[in-house]
Amino acid sequence: MTMRASPIPKNGNCPTGYNTSGKMCVPGPNARPAIAKNGNCPTGWNTSGNYCVAGPNATEAIPRVGSCPAGWNTQGNYCVKKSNVE
Repeated sequence: MTMRASPIPKNGNCPTGYNTSGKMCVPGPNARPAIAKNGNCPTGWNTSGNYCVAGPNATEAIPRVGSCPAGWNTQGNYCVKKSNVE
């Protein structure tokens, strides 16, 4: 499954590839997925202002709240989806 860029709440400047629309950052046609930065970005994700932006080999990541769901690994303040190749 390919990750898709989605609108995210605006916190400072929008990450590269996103445009401001009210209180949201909306992805442009070539935008990579982005999540709010909370500590170090997960492996494969790069810092862009207050966001972590997926690099070309990034695995899907979500902010961690408590324990990560089944099929996900804890990585700092994020849950990262386990890869299919292990």
